[in-house]
Amino acid sequence: MSEEERRQLLSALHSRLFWVGQRIPNHVEVEGKDCPLHEYVWELIRKDEITPEEKEQIDNCIKLISGKEEEDEKELEEMALTRDEARALYHETAGLLRAIMDLRDIEDGSLKERTKHFQEKFADQRVRDAKLWLEFLKEVKK
Repeated sequence: MSEEERRQLLSALHSRLFWVGQRIPNHVEVEGKDCPLHEYVWELIRKDEITPEEKEQIDNCIKLISGKEEEDEKELEEMALTRDEARALYHETAGLLRAIMDLRDIEDGSLKERTKHFQEKFADQRVRDAKLWLEFLKEVKK
């Protein structure tokens, strides 16, 4: 892998929209333990409310994942890697960053608010689409 390719991957991690299309890893090894990260985040997303104890767990999880992300980024920056290894490490690192963002949003409640707003907009759009179809069908029948 060339230094230019390495710089591009590292730069992409620090771009504003790095998380677009990135998937939270199903599992991540942190401090020698296998953690089902994707499942954990998904369970929290589905909860109506987060308890103070869960918020504390989220804080601890963010700290652990942040440490892992920093290790991965340092490895991406310094280790001799093939293109495939570097890309896999980039996607894992970006997925960890996405998980950190989602966990912070879950913790402060902004994820629920954005999800609610999206669902309302989506429902409104479906109604508008249905009305347009009905108008179209009326015109076709004439």
